Amino acid sequence: MSLKPELLQEILSHYRLSPWGIHGLAHWARVLENGRRLQAQTGARLDVVELFAVFHDSQRRNDGIDIGHGGRGASLAMALQGAGYEIDNAGLYLLAAACKGHTSGRGSDDITVWTCWDADRLDIGRVGWKPNPKYLFTAPAKTQAMLDWGFEHSVGPGIPDLVWDEWGIRLGST
Repeated sequence: MSLKPELLQEILSHYRLSPWGIHGLAHWARVLENGRRLQAQTGARLDVVELFAVFHDSQRRNDGIDIGHGGRGASLAMALQGAGYEIDNAGLYLLAAACKGHTSGRGSDDITVWTCWDADRLDIGRVGWKPNPKYLFTAPAKTQAMLDWGFEHSVGPGIPDLVWDEWGIRLGST
């Protein structure tokens, strides 16, 4: 599955924070890159992993503690299904579960949901922390190579290329 630029623009039209902030486009892109790397090893559903990357923080009201933002992201995903993207009912259920539970890490024992959560948690370096295997769910995410890659990737300069290359979003165009 490839996320369409039109879907990203629609999600951004509902996003209250700066798309260039710590929970915005660059974070979504790194979560997508992390998720793709993990999915290749976990066998998770790629469509769910990719959609999670752009919906999980899409309904944040602030960059601090924002209880309920994952559920709101799941609601937006459900509202846009069929208009901005297509997914079967089982995939939509997994996407909603991943979005709703991504902060607490509770409520699922599904490899796809766990892959989503790990993809997000590997990007924690953007706020100054190193990923901790204690808070990860999949064996591939807990490897030293993935922990190191996730951290280095999350503190690196700039916006991931896929924001421009795949999503067609340019600075100032949102």
